Amino acid sequence: MIVEHNVSLAPHNSFGIVAKARELVRVRGEADVQQLLADPQLAARPKFVLGGGSNIVLTGDVRPLVLKVEIPGRRVVEDGPRATVVEIGAGENWHDSVRWTLDQGLPGLENLALIPGTVGASPVQNVGAYGVELQDRFESLDAIDLLTGRVFTLDAAQCAFGYRDSVFKHVAPEGESARGMGLAGRAMILRVRLRLPKPWKPVLGYSDLERKQAESGVHEPTARQIFDWVCAIRGAKLPDPRVIGNAGSFFKNPTVTPEQCTDIIAREPGIVHYPMPDGRVKLAAGWLIDACGWKGKSVGNAGVYEKQALVLVNRGGATGGEVVTLARAIQTSVYERFGIRLEPEPVVV
Repeated sequence: MIVEHNVSLAPHNSFGIVAKARELVRVRGEADVQQLLADPQLAARPKFVLGGGSNIVLTGDVRPLVLKVEIPGRRVVEDGPRATVVEIGAGENWHDSVRWTLDQGLPGLENLALIPGTVGASPVQNVGAYGVELQDRFESLDAIDLLTGRVFTLDAAQCAFGYRDSVFKHVAPEGESARGMGLAGRAMILRVRLRLPKPWKPVLGYSDLERKQAESGVHEPTARQIFDWVCAIRGAKLPDPRVIGNAGSFFKNPTVTPEQCTDIIAREPGIVHYPMPDGRVKLAAGWLIDACGWKGKSVGNAGVYEKQALVLVNRGGATGGEVVTLARAIQTSVYERFGIRLEPEPVVV
């Protein structure tokens, strides 16, 4: 284990915001964490777990000890008649891992192509796109308690998945065990196991995918074709973080009751909305932001992407403070016009 000092985090956050970690440890396995916890000074330090940095906004140098997750590995751990289970190290790139499953002839993750970040971050956010969420393919994960060094396993129920939510985004009440109601700041994910069902069935319910299907004339697409379609759709809508700093979709799509939706439609007939299985209605946050006139606008060097109002971008030299100021201005506009509070997806650090 090597502790690095004054490490630039600009390459480690997709917004490209300039900031430093006072101290950083690269974690390539659970032994690194246990060695760290054996050091009384390091063990006592507050800790910040960093994966791919695609879901954070840095507002200054990071004072806690940064644990940069770089745990490798991909393997098939079970291949039965009803499903194949794959296990992937938390430090592996998510999109590359989706491609790897297809290369192994294991479909099921193709709708989740091109989502930025690492595999270890995917359960934290319960990532999702085009009709599939991580929880739909989740088997279990291994994590390590950052206080005791104990490794434990969680299934889907214990992860408490919700819309872009999980037990890893909540802080446990004082004195709660590592298996309690919140694991934010308490645990680090080591490995994730995903269950890919057999027989495979394509998920094509989203309009963008239906449009691609109609354009191609392919009535029964393969998983690889869906993967390519999703990559093309996301590539057309979302800027490449290597070119324009961003954290993908900045706000969650809000959900409302059918009655609330009917009331909003009466005032705004064009609002984009989707019925959900639980009876509630999901509203397109990008549409709400665009309707408030924010597309292409800027606050300092932070701006709203011209092609997709749901994406905030770094136009060059943006600070975390500028990103947060822009986000709050957008939230105020949407609330004043629609009475809806938008909730950011990224974590502000």
